[in-house]
Amino acid sequence: MRMSTFGAGLAVAAVLIWLGMVVAISFIEAPLKFTAPGVTLAIGLGIGRKVFRALNSVEGLLGVVAVIAVILMARADETYSAAIWIGVVVAIACLAVQVIGVRPALTRRSNEVLAGDGTKAEDKRSTAHYYYVAFELIKVIALITAATALLLHE
Repeated sequence: MRMSTFGAGLAVAAVLIWLGMVVAISFIEAPLKFTAPGVTLAIGLGIGRKVFRALNSVEGLLGVVAVIAVILMARADETYSAAIWIGVVVAIACLAVQVIGVRPALTRRSNEVLAGDGTKAEDKRSTAHYYYVAFELIKVIALITAATALLLHE
């Protein structure tokens, strides 16, 4: 039973830290950065690229920790809600789509803006950005689902 308590505690920690980081960076820091005095679009994009690269790396690590923790729970023959697995797997899938499928398009757009090559890239809205935000919302819902199921777990 000790192993299951450790696994459950580790899973709760990983999921809640992951959730907190996504909410803080994606929904608070990222939009506010562009409203700060003196922050141009180019500076905001440069900072955002670094911040999101770091965030996504930590998210990957937390996803691995969450999977290991849930496996520890399962190996202890503990009964638990499928919502835990579903939440963790959906969050990891969203992260994979963001990093592999969406972020390259965002990088291309930000490269155009940062190059200042006279294109109207600064005037165009990137549809890739909307996809990234949509996957962030799905990821947040998945992490809330996993966290709730873990916290209600007996």
